[in-house]
Amino acid sequence: MAITAPVHHDAPVRYELPGVGESRAYWVDETTLAWPTDLLPAMVDVEALRVRPPIGTPAHSPVIFGLVAAPKGGARIVDGILDPGPDSEEIPLCIHGTLEDLLGEEAMTAHPALRGYLALSLEDEFGSRRVEREDITLLLAGQLAVVQRTAASTGGWITAFTGVQTWPLLDRLYADAAARDGSAPLGAVVGPDGAPSFALWAPTAVDVSLLAWPTGDPTGSVPLVDGDPIRVSADRSDVETWDGRWEVSADVATAAGIDAGSQYLWEVRVYVPATGEIETNLVTDPYSRALTVDSRRSVVVDLSQRALKPSTWRENLSPVVGCDAARAIYELHVRDFSVADASVPEELRGTYAAFTLPSAGTRHLRQLAAAGIDTLHLLPTFDFCSVPEDRAAQRTPRIPEHTSPASRRPQAAVAAVSDEDAYNWGYDPWHWMTPEGSYARAGRQDGGARVHEFREMVGAIHGMGLQVVLDQVFNHTGASGQDPHSVLDRIVPGYYHRLDAAGNVEMSTCCNNVATEHRMAERLMIDACVSWVVDYRVDGFRFDLMGYHSLETMERLQNALDQVADDAVGHPIYLYGEGWNMGEVANNALFTQATQGQVGALGIGAFNDRVRDAVHGRGKDTDPRVPQGLGNGELTDPNGYDDRSEETKRADLAWRADLVRLALAGNLRDFELPTADGHWIRGEEVRYGDEAAAYGLAPTDSINYVDVHDDETLFDRLAYKLPPGTPMAERIRMNTLCLAMVTLGQSPCFWAAGTELLRSKSLDTDSYDSGDHFNAIDWSGCDNGWGRGLPPAGRNFDTWVVQAGILMREDLRPTTEDIAIAREQALDLLRLRRSTPLFSLGSAALIRERVSFPTADHAAPGLIIMLVDDGAGDSDIDPDLDGLLVAINPSPWAVEQRVDALVDRYFVLSDVQAEGADPIVKTTRFDAGTGSITVPGRTVAVLYER
Repeated sequence: MAITAPVHHDAPVRYELPGVGESRAYWVDETTLAWPTDLLPAMVDVEALRVRPPIGTPAHSPVIFGLVAAPKGGARIVDGILDPGPDSEEIPLCIHGTLEDLLGEEAMTAHPALRGYLALSLEDEFGSRRVEREDITLLLAGQLAVVQRTAASTGGWITAFTGVQTWPLLDRLYADAAARDGSAPLGAVVGPDGAPSFALWAPTAVDVSLLAWPTGDPTGSVPLVDGDPIRVSADRSDVETWDGRWEVSADVATAAGIDAGSQYLWEVRVYVPATGEIETNLVTDPYSRALTVDSRRSVVVDLSQRALKPSTWRENLSPVVGCDAARAIYELHVRDFSVADASVPEELRGTYAAFTLPSAGTRHLRQLAAAGIDTLHLLPTFDFCSVPEDRAAQRTPRIPEHTSPASRRPQAAVAAVSDEDAYNWGYDPWHWMTPEGSYARAGRQDGGARVHEFREMVGAIHGMGLQVVLDQVFNHTGASGQDPHSVLDRIVPGYYHRLDAAGNVEMSTCCNNVATEHRMAERLMIDACVSWVVDYRVDGFRFDLMGYHSLETMERLQNALDQVADDAVGHPIYLYGEGWNMGEVANNALFTQATQGQVGALGIGAFNDRVRDAVHGRGKDTDPRVPQGLGNGELTDPNGYDDRSEETKRADLAWRADLVRLALAGNLRDFELPTADGHWIRGEEVRYGDEAAAYGLAPTDSINYVDVHDDETLFDRLAYKLPPGTPMAERIRMNTLCLAMVTLGQSPCFWAAGTELLRSKSLDTDSYDSGDHFNAIDWSGCDNGWGRGLPPAGRNFDTWVVQAGILMREDLRPTTEDIAIAREQALDLLRLRRSTPLFSLGSAALIRERVSFPTADHAAPGLIIMLVDDGAGDSDIDPDLDGLLVAINPSPWAVEQRVDALVDRYFVLSDVQAEGADPIVKTTRFDAGTGSITVPGRTVAVLYER
């Protein structure tokens, strides 16, 4: 293979060697490794090493390098001396200048973080390779490290020793061959004859076997089978053409008695850098389509079997949403939906099956659909780590009775069982292609049973007239390394997760970051989404922390979904997500990100945090009561906690009003707003911190919202921000007004479940693990969740003093009648949105042509008047209307505003509001002679011109 370089044993040790215990080197292509210059000795002239010597020039370097290959592990530094481990060898490496000089600028676009690294080559100074392809395959199956020494003339002392990150080479050698387009199967694939074949991508594995337990029950519940498994050795093709997949053919599987319904695990013998040894890992399949309870084994399932296709799923086709800009999305957690619904049988509460029953919850969803909600967004429903699926293993918190609204005792009871109860949001993925088992009814969590349950739920939701969007989490996993919940890392250590420069898993998402820019991680993401569309007929996806994915990955995903969408659901797949710019990938550090202002080029939406903050007054202050915002009394109704000057508040309120105006107009970069001094400003010129406020090229680029599952609910934010003595009737009006600012705009609107019911989580700022006690929704409207005790200390302790004082206010607990009033006012907003296509023009050109804000007079603080003119262009958008006027008055008093552009035009209150639930909005007046509109306090009014 190669000549072994000499190992020097006379190096004195005066300090811990740089790089030890880390993986600082990178194997980039067949002949090139990258070396960080900060590991070079201080006396070395780095610039001299950056110059690539001509081919054939003898190397004269103050440092020399070797690639240590230890097939069984064990290479280490002991007292400054290299102990190479059994059967190891050291391959000389030549310095070939910088990586960008050797590979070229174009190649560096794939590895921008390695710019400036030295290029260490496996070619000698004459350009001859020291290692061939078949040798590389063997080397990758063992421990790899790079050792740095001083030149032999200066003693050959070891000055650095570090591991090697191999993911760049794995992508180069195997990922393209493994068919990123999905044509090379992975997982268990059941053929037309019912015989399964198996494939696992494990290019660094020493050996792979399939362990299977036949059960013969492919459709129902298949309890864990005891006894010895069938062992089948997986095969791989010739090394020259091998794509990294280990396979068990259908013939071999059938001969061994493995069929649909069989349980299986992969036995992978692989070198694990964290342990320094070849480990034997028993692992479920990352491409599992079915699992046993608690994901202990994968299950072969034939998803085409009629027994797994409930009639509701077969018969209820996906509804069609004609215009994405008109979408109204409702976000819901599966367990929250029914766990407190007394109209659902107890054994079905918190399950997929609850969506299939006539209940208070499904009745409410149908009311929302009738009013205008067209898309149901479900929080994670893939298999996740954090909830025991076995009902017998789930613990229930013992909530003490008769505690005060600000008691610490309920949260303590929840926290005591939080890791073992039935509740979590589920943002800790385990298996992306299998439905979560804790939501399946008891006894229906194994094998194909949960597939049937999930499909039945999707069919029922479609039958309500709602599309189904699934929350997807590909930015991180619930575990990594040798953790029992880790799958990917126990199959291909160090590949699927994004590593930092030292080889540690990046954790900026608070979990184990996934590197979807790596080709097979990207393929897994795409294959999973395609599976949910094809196998379950879901209509769209919301991506958690979408900015951690590249724009290129999202484009490939979109193209793959386009290929299957028409046959599967009959319409394009709707995509949106969190386009935040953060973490180690921020500012396009590793690739062009799928962030706000960038992902819109693909027609993919991103959440608009600008309008959220404008409404709530979100700021950097640690006191949640300040600052106030447009939707909760800044300047117009001060709560007494904000000590800023009136001038500062006035300027801040004007800025927040501009953010809302931009959101109402699609948050377009080139939309122009009038300023108070008579000038015009483009949306991208309005600032939001260091960024442009408006980032959209089209109205669908922005998803407008005021609350989601994260952070406090809308009602709880109003509890913080409105003056303490604000009557409940006025709080309801502000709840409606806040929702109006996102519902009556040109972009898709997004509601968190229960926001129309004044939903409270007892001021919890992050209820992901706060249990049913703080999260459950009461669809009957008897209890909105207020005052269930101080929220869990883990995320709220620093604000407990403030929270306790607010929670003790019984006047903040709405009555059943209050909740009913809020619901009807909110439903009227949806009816308004659906009443005319003028609320969803659908294109930037039409918005620029027809939407305006005809007054910049800020004498009425916070007042927003939007005109959508149907007579401004050649086409007639709504034959019944010549235009509409939206007036939002957040102040407590009525406001009369003259608008010169409206003189001699005739506007009347919309039919929805004239016949609607709010008596106060009916006192809105418009004077055509003067162009003046009078809007009651804390009111949004929509007027039509016929």
